[in-house]
Amino acid sequence: MTGQRSAPTEVPGEASNDNRRQVMYWRLLARLFDPEEQATLESASLAVVEDIGLPATLLDPQASVDSVVQRHPELAAEFDGLMVPDEDADGEGETDDARDRAAEVRRAALVSKVLLNVFQNPPGTVTAGQLSRWQSDAGWLERALGCTPGELRGGRAGGAGVSPTGTGGGGRSPDLSRLIPEIGPELGSIEAGLVKRMRLREVLADPQLAGRLTPSMSLIEQLLRDKDNLSGVALANAKSLIRRFVDEVAEVLRTQVEKSTVGALDRSVPPKRVFRNLDLDRTIWKNLTNWSPEEERLYVDRLFYRHTARKTTPQRLIVVVDQSGSMVDSMVNCTILASIFAGLPKVDVHLIAYDTQALDLTPWVHDPFETLLRTNLGGGTDGTVAMALAQPKIAEPRNTVVVWISDFYEWQTEPLFESMAAIHRSGAKFIPVGSVTSSGRASVNPWFRERFKDQGTPVLSGHIRKLVHELKTFLT
Repeated sequence: MTGQRSAPTEVPGEASNDNRRQVMYWRLLARLFDPEEQATLESASLAVVEDIGLPATLLDPQASVDSVVQRHPELAAEFDGLMVPDEDADGEGETDDARDRAAEVRRAALVSKVLLNVFQNPPGTVTAGQLSRWQSDAGWLERALGCTPGELRGGRAGGAGVSPTGTGGGGRSPDLSRLIPEIGPELGSIEAGLVKRMRLREVLADPQLAGRLTPSMSLIEQLLRDKDNLSGVALANAKSLIRRFVDEVAEVLRTQVEKSTVGALDRSVPPKRVFRNLDLDRTIWKNLTNWSPEEERLYVDRLFYRHTARKTTPQRLIVVVDQSGSMVDSMVNCTILASIFAGLPKVDVHLIAYDTQALDLTPWVHDPFETLLRTNLGGGTDGTVAMALAQPKIAEPRNTVVVWISDFYEWQTEPLFESMAAIHRSGAKFIPVGSVTSSGRASVNPWFRERFKDQGTPVLSGHIRKLVHELKTFLT
């Protein structure tokens, strides 16, 4: 590369591990920013990889991480948590240890493989196989960062970078885990770009190709946007992918709802006299007077059971979701979340989606799949049309919570905010939400953010678990 520092042309066994690590990272940068292969860096990298006992396929840009791991299963454990900082390697003395430096060279080779496979994308039209491979490699990057595959993707685009000399402090390999807030949205942006470069309609029309697709937020967004232009086999395959994605996300969100805070025990309700509710410790304690020393036997004349009923009050949950182009992942997550809360006892859930028009999706709220098929993603944003549908639903303010999910970049800012303030003053719980994405990032209109803060209803943004906790606490 012109103007770049030259790399060693030979890496014999006696060369320092620092130089070997530098070779791997200079090759990484060269590959990322210049499509032309640098012969000197390639030959030096091959010498490093072979010298430390790693397979040469790590340097093959056509080889996915999956294929490397299939041929060398022992590497799977090394890729997991690869970029998570080592808590045991904090002392400066350890960085001078030859064994630790050798391990850093090995780590650099594996890190380079994962990063190149994810951030060096094929030009031109993307095939179903290429998308599937990228999704798999992105999953390995997420695993390397200590996350589960698919956990980071979604949100707004950000930036991520790698220094060829590591992070300083003894020249250790870069700790990319601290860049997770940036890497997650960047992965979502790359995936969305790949999906847009696919001939998706042709892929969906071929059951074999469609079967190679892995449902993701980016793919579901494109399917929802294009669903009205699909028919026959293509439409059936699109619906199948949407259904798979909805079921997978619903399972995760349902677990979060179940783990969140629940209401207090209602001791006015007699406990169910079933075995799973039997309070064995209390039963033994209360019957100790019936102990027979001669027979060494405890006679039980009364069984005690645990209370399991929870105090609940009929509640109404009104979810209003901005379905404009910037809020697609929120639309998907909140549609599924609303269906889960709709399944709770004594919770009356209403769902409204809007852009410049509003749609009452309440009749389908129990089925997120059918709800999403009725959305029309994109367009402008006018929350006043959604407010016209939401306000009449607030019959008992003290037992009502209104969740409004949007970036709040509105056409009619002051009239909409005044309506929201009126809901808050009525005694209903009003929760403005800027993001319910997996990455937890959102751009919220500063004008609204400041006024919500002054009103005492600050914008809730971050991971969807925060919204789950808020709702579960209020509704149970």
